[in-house]
Amino acid sequence: MTLTALARDVRGPEQDSCEAGDKTTLRVVISGNFRTVAAAQGKTLAPLADDLVLLDSGLDSLCFAIIVATLEDELGCDPFTAAEDVFFPVTFGDFVTFYERGY
Repeated sequence: MTLTALARDVRGPEQDSCEAGDKTTLRVVISGNFRTVAAAQGKTLAPLADDLVLLDSGLDSLCFAIIVATLEDELGCDPFTAAEDVFFPVTFGDFVTFYERGY
């Protein structure tokens, strides 16, 4: 199953936010995007765990921009532009939770 197909499963046919009925699947989509972008950009990705500090992940700002843009395409939302308050996730767990809440 492709990441796009998984994203469709997460979002569902009528859902416009990032909020997912199956948060495990959303985590899989996000993790897959991290791995795909790391490989495409020739980066060594640290093992993904909730307490992994994003600055220690092995990814740079371009990688994160690609991840956010890809997730917006796949999930149909960008919680960074939708959020009223400025929030930058510090850990991988924060990043996933940010998407789960679907700001």
